[in-house]
Amino acid sequence: MSSIAASPGISGTAITLRRLYFVRFAFAIVWALVMFTTAANLGPLAITLLVLYPLFDVAAAIIDARASRTTGSPALLYVNVAVSLITAIAVAIAGTSGIPAVLRVWGAWAIVAGAVQLVVAVTRRKMGGQWPMIISGAISVLAGASFILGAAAPDPTLTNAAGYAIPGGIFFLISAIRLGRAAKGN
Repeated sequence: MSSIAASPGISGTAITLRRLYFVRFAFAIVWALVMFTTAANLGPLAITLLVLYPLFDVAAAIIDARASRTTGSPALLYVNVAVSLITAIAVAIAGTSGIPAVLRVWGAWAIVAGAVQLVVAVTRRKMGGQWPMIISGAISVLAGASFILGAAAPDPTLTNAAGYAIPGGIFFLISAIRLGRAAKGN
């Protein structure tokens, strides 16, 4: 019997995470496609979408934290909830100052959320399906730095912020598929 099969907590967590990751994939792709249509300017739709993304992250982190109670401490996930809530508010405020301000907030959030994702995924390695999350967290940290640097560009754009969601969504999809083994308990 494998260690995964011996632990019903891991199997239950894997089932919930698998479902959540499929939803996160779909949301990220749809969000990115809609965001690309409005990334040229910072209108009401763009600001709404930019606020919606971290709010969706809040909901996902809450679901994740509840599912993860049986397999470890969800403390970092609650940190992510707080950071994403603050980000949603900060993006709404930054939206009144222009694209550079939004990119700075978005970048700071990508760095912190990516670091949290990376650490959480490392602690879940034994569950399986976490290497895509580890890679995604690391990429998010780098992307966040690029958003902050991009805010100082002569003509900053939100296109990279829209593109940021696509690889993240793909990594969620890969992780969801890989979590299938742990979800089945074998």
